[in-house]
Amino acid sequence: MEALFQDRKEAGELLAEELSAYAHRDDVLVLALPRGGVPVAYEVARALDVPLDVFVVRKLGVPGYEELAMGAVASGDVRVLNHEIVQSLDISDELIEQVTAAERQELWRRERLYRDDRPPNDLTGRVVILVDDGLATGATMKAAAEALRQRGPARIVVAVPVAASPTCVEFRDLVDEVICARTPEPFRAVGIWYEDFSQTTDDEVRMLLQRAAQEHPAGASR
Repeated sequence: MEALFQDRKEAGELLAEELSAYAHRDDVLVLALPRGGVPVAYEVARALDVPLDVFVVRKLGVPGYEELAMGAVASGDVRVLNHEIVQSLDISDELIEQVTAAERQELWRRERLYRDDRPPNDLTGRVVILVDDGLATGATMKAAAEALRQRGPARIVVAVPVAASPTCVEFRDLVDEVICARTPEPFRAVGIWYEDFSQTTDDEVRMLLQRAAQEHPAGASR
């Protein structure tokens, strides 16, 4: 099985071609899901000549079953809950608040680490392109899209270089537009479609965001 992309940089360059209709528009903002989405999104934002920022999402895991998400918190002090999970497991408000507080601390830590003193972008009325390095189940991206909707964007576009075809189809009902550049079968996992799928570091995220802010200083002023 051959890889589709050499690395996240190449994946971002190819994804940008699919998004060319959004180039050079002052109402467009690219938001990356850290950490792996940032190198992809950096190439997209640079090719489109639009600002780049991060949208940090932290899953609210059910205590004892952390892989099971009862919700998520995201940039902008947004929280979404999976009420089906909460009700079926009879999770108390107190427990939800405890988990939320812990995850918000980690979210704020990451935001301070990644963004330094740059304020988050105002998303009201903007076209937001949410970017990650791929979609398998899409759970994190779904939480991001739902949380982002509460920030008042005019349009949400989910864009990834590679995705499981059924997941890509699901997003058509969740956001305004979904672009999955490649949907190979069988899908299996995001990482197998990259020759280099090494972990993106916090330092790399910071470097790319700083570089993007220098290349597009108008981004944070809106």
